[in-house]
Amino acid sequence: MATRKRVAVVGTGTMGSQAAWRLAARGAEVVAYDRFAPGHDRSAAGGETRVFRSVQTHDGRYVPLVRHAEALWQQLQAETGRELRRLTGALVMGPADDPEMRTVMDGIAEHGLDHEVIDTEAMAKRFPQFRVGDGDLVVLDSHAGFVRPELTVQTAARRAEELGARIRRYTPVRDVTPVTGGGVEIRTDTDTERFDAAVVTPGPWVGDLLPDLPWEVSIYRAISAWFLPHQDHPADAERPAFIRCGEFPFYGIPSPGGLTVKLGLPQAHHKPVEDPNRLDRTVAPEELQAFTTVVGRYLPGLNPDPVRLSVFMEGYTGSTRPLVGSLPGCDDIVLLAGFSGQGFKISPAMGDVAADLALEGRTSQPIEFITTNGRTEA
Repeated sequence: MATRKRVAVVGTGTMGSQAAWRLAARGAEVVAYDRFAPGHDRSAAGGETRVFRSVQTHDGRYVPLVRHAEALWQQLQAETGRELRRLTGALVMGPADDPEMRTVMDGIAEHGLDHEVIDTEAMAKRFPQFRVGDGDLVVLDSHAGFVRPELTVQTAARRAEELGARIRRYTPVRDVTPVTGGGVEIRTDTDTERFDAAVVTPGPWVGDLLPDLPWEVSIYRAISAWFLPHQDHPADAERPAFIRCGEFPFYGIPSPGGLTVKLGLPQAHHKPVEDPNRLDRTVAPEELQAFTTVVGRYLPGLNPDPVRLSVFMEGYTGSTRPLVGSLPGCDDIVLLAGFSGQGFKISPAMGDVAADLALEGRTSQPIEFITTNGRTEA
């Protein structure tokens, strides 16, 4: 009988919780570490909702990974009885000649994605909460909606524990070191353990844990803001998530309870974070100007003064493509990093890929465009 592989998971956030679940489900002996605990609010996995979408604005190569994630989203919900994702549809809007809108339409054509193109007149009647121009293209991604990030992280972590994983909460990992002849050592403040392999998902702490990483992951401070509508929406009104491309890009998600709308801005509006251990959570009034502009131009039904603000950290590579795969010279250390802007919707698929790489050393999933294998630039 084959000996079970012993695998460490460093970080139990968006990717690590899913990796722990997939590894435990496949029979590995899993020990996961977190400097806090699954579902904490000090990183990127917060803010109550994240957009789930099938159509892609940046790179159509994510579509097969979204489809693999789809089956795993359904599986995790079935195994736990929790509603982690709700499909409300998502509107993707922007000038018809915008490169991102062209990527959307190319991906729809290539992959046969379920969608609806909505003209300006129909938008005014069906979705009066949005202001669109005559030159805008509006696409309703039918298989889209939102994910509950904190609930998802805690649910995946708990499911991993039910399957035999052990999570060491409030235990920062200080070193991940390859062992001569194979395997990995994990050092904390209190002890050192040896494993056959390690899946490293450190989020914004990637630079702290792996200072010699050959690719740079830049950490930014992202603000989420919640706004109240001027009027209550009718109970039967469609309330899809939405993404705006073009000159003033942004995204938004109506709250699950129907009261507020959450807005977020892209990386260009985020301030760099020098030290992820000292995140500034205070939002200055001038940082709200971009939100005010977005509401005034495109969302006339919202009060421009937010009722809630939250600050999180996100990590981006130079290409915005994440890093997935083994570290150079050490096949036993699997890295998942730099997913901001792309990560949550595909997180179950990435957990499965991490399990493939840690247990088998290979994966059948199409990760060539995000793999660390042979990669020279971030």
